[in-house]
Amino acid sequence: MQTGTVKFFLESKGYGFIKEDESNQEIFVHVTGLVDKVNENDKVVYDKIDGKKGMNAVNVKKM
Repeated sequence: MQTGTVKFFLESKGYGFIKEDESNQEIFVHVTGLVDKVNENDKVVYDKIDGKKGMNAVNVKKM
């Protein structure tokens, strides 16, 4: 599993981005990929999958 920090998450729109600890890149996260509710600056663990427009975070859980 990967680790990162939630950069932002728009609950009204159902998506956001996570900044990866290892690479400092941003990865897309959709509400359907969440296990726990997340907020800005939450530390999270997640898996990555290849989505339609790049890598997506799934199975996102707070640390």
